[in-house]
Amino acid sequence: MSKKRILKTKTFSKWLKKSAVTDKNLVVAVAEMEQGLYEADLGGNVYKKRVAIGNRGKSHGARTLVATKFDGHWFYIFGFEKNERTNINNVELAYLQTVAESLLDLPATKIDTLLREKILIEVIHGNDEI
Repeated sequence: MSKKRILKTKTFSKWLKKSAVTDKNLVVAVAEMEQGLYEADLGGNVYKKRVAIGNRGKSHGARTLVATKFDGHWFYIFGFEKNERTNINNVELAYLQTVAESLLDLPATKIDTLLREKILIEVIHGNDEI
């Protein structure tokens, strides 16, 4: 199996800077997802995962949408806090499923190029850091 890579889209990173969610929260969320702990499979390799914010806990925290095939690449593609909105609509979901398909089909060389261009940002984490 290839090394686990946790990546954020530029759009997700902009949202992340405005939220109280940290990269460490994202790493913990991926570890939980690897154990099958996520809120919903939205189809098209898009998964909804709740993330705790501070002392508010997961139920009052943030919602993240992650594109993954559970095989080493985890792309955070959308996020929102529960107090901002309740969910995404069908049009947004269809778009995010298209984004997920594109990202998950990328070869490693293209991912590296997108990282250099800052279109993708890698979440730095140790092998067993959590």
